[in-house]
Amino acid sequence: MLGPMRAWRHGVEITLGPPKQRAVLGLLASRINDVVGFEEIIDAVWGSEVPPTAANGVHTYVAGLRRVLEPGRSRRELGDVLVSTGGGYALFMDPDDLDTTLFATRHRQARRLREEGDHPKAAEVYQSALRLWRGEAYFGVPGPFAAVERTRLQEQRLTVVEELAELLLDLHRAADAVTVLSAAVAKEPLREKLRGLLMLALYRSGRQADALSLYRQTRQLLREELGIEPVLELRDLHNQILAGHPDLDEPAPELPAEVPASPEPRPGDLRRPAQLPCRPRGFAGRQAELARLREVVERDRQHRGATTVAAIEGGPGAGKTAFVLELAHEIAAGFPDGQLFVDLRGSAAGGAPPLSPLDALTFALVSVGIDQQDIPDELHAASAFYRSVLHGRRMLVVLDDAADPEQIRPLIPGGPACVLVTSRRRQRGLAARDGAYRLTLGPVSTAEATDLLANLTGAGRLTGRANDVAELAELCGRLPLALRIAAMTLAAEPTLTPGDLVRRYRLPHTRLDHLAVRGDSSTDVRAALAVSYHGLPPEAARMFRMLGCCPSTAVTTQMAAALAGLTRAEAQNQLQVLADHHLLEEVTGCLHRFPPLVRVYATECSEAETRASRMAALGRMLGLQRREEALRQYEESAA
Repeated sequence: MLGPMRAWRHGVEITLGPPKQRAVLGLLASRINDVVGFEEIIDAVWGSEVPPTAANGVHTYVAGLRRVLEPGRSRRELGDVLVSTGGGYALFMDPDDLDTTLFATRHRQARRLREEGDHPKAAEVYQSALRLWRGEAYFGVPGPFAAVERTRLQEQRLTVVEELAELLLDLHRAADAVTVLSAAVAKEPLREKLRGLLMLALYRSGRQADALSLYRQTRQLLREELGIEPVLELRDLHNQILAGHPDLDEPAPELPAEVPASPEPRPGDLRRPAQLPCRPRGFAGRQAELARLREVVERDRQHRGATTVAAIEGGPGAGKTAFVLELAHEIAAGFPDGQLFVDLRGSAAGGAPPLSPLDALTFALVSVGIDQQDIPDELHAASAFYRSVLHGRRMLVVLDDAADPEQIRPLIPGGPACVLVTSRRRQRGLAARDGAYRLTLGPVSTAEATDLLANLTGAGRLTGRANDVAELAELCGRLPLALRIAAMTLAAEPTLTPGDLVRRYRLPHTRLDHLAVRGDSSTDVRAALAVSYHGLPPEAARMFRMLGCCPSTAVTTQMAAALAGLTRAEAQNQLQVLADHHLLEEVTGCLHRFPPLVRVYATECSEAETRASRMAALGRMLGLQRREEALRQYEESAA
């Protein structure tokens, strides 16, 4: 709530609905695990201007929130999260899942550390509290309650800024205090305590002229806006700065009785990890893509200190990990300080959560020889420690199966390192903010598919069977995972020919049954597709099922809108989500196409819809086609 209101369910962001619906959620979240009366909700959302429809509005907004917070709950079932009880409603959840709770907790922790004399740690906690803010609290949420909460939380935020600034000045970090205070003063220009602290920070940074100029601006602003003079404390500070009073100088630091040793190891103390898994046997093709990335890495190595970040994206089974390992082994000699390999589990089977950034950092730091007890237990501090440890080291870091940029960014070191990322999702944010090079892996060519099959089965098995091999490659969607399973099947059955396998795979409704290795979910095309499907937001998952009802492999935005019963804009948004997860290929802005095996899986998923729902979707699409045909005939006759 410390910014535009956002919420996540099982790690997936949910849509919170219209502003007043968010206002209801904001009120309930502020009274977590407590009953909020019906009349309180009306007063909080509408205030003194209560419309006759307010009661119905509350019921509508609560129903809308239940749909997104507990999508699997039927109307007759009692909810576990948003509960109707005692003449009102209660939101039941862990208070630590609210950023407002975390902010208050970290503020209290920072104050306690400051009182105990642990000023450096207190400063870290203050800063971590401020990093929770993403803009104005309850941004865009209407109603008198939200307005009051915005003011209250902003006051707490400013108190934290002031306490942090005082602490930074005590720690002889005046320049850091200037940075913190300048941003706060820009947002709250009439808060005199902020301006006084900024004047002192500027003075202690050797910027006496800037400090005096700030006082003149402050005096003029207060006169013009409020018709008053600065408070006495500010005037006294101005006079002391003019005179260069010694009381303003930084106090001499207290020397500890025994200076503790730094936990950061010397470069010679670090291990040289070599964690790259072996290259997959039989790798074939992708030579143009490999050459392109080798060129990117080499170009960055010519600029001393430059960090290479490359994101390799693609759908399930596209061979992203095999590709990255092939590249990593080729360039490893250029990174003599070691190679880290971290499985981020962004698309783990069975709904398992991704590896947290802090756990990933801990794994990486322990891998290079850091004692786990020396690793900070707060994400930003651990990330800073990681960058310090790897500073100047030519390290190759492979981050496999990433979920999103927030999981990746803490693991990007500075200096002459190379970070290779694989992900099933498009990493636009990583490219825009972090300068990552993006490469999308699609199906391999027919020639590359033939080479892969030959490498794994032996060229003799394919001799004289070019047509069967080409058809087999197409039935596998030219997808490396499916091709490897087909090759394994041929290798395991010496009498089986590519033509036999083609006949086995031709039936779409059983094809995915054959493209699997029993007992190994990581070598199962259906299981790989299922992980991506189950990771979709509910609206996009429904669109995927509706598209599975369509007999066509290619689908236009209008067709998708008709199938799902949505507007064109809504359908376009859902198609974009599917394309971002590489479950659809974007041909043009209004035309998308299913990869062959994804098309087979979507048809299976469509069976989860009722027969009536599928028939209604096809009826809407048939009506669209009739209208388009009538329009075409009319235009031809008019011409």
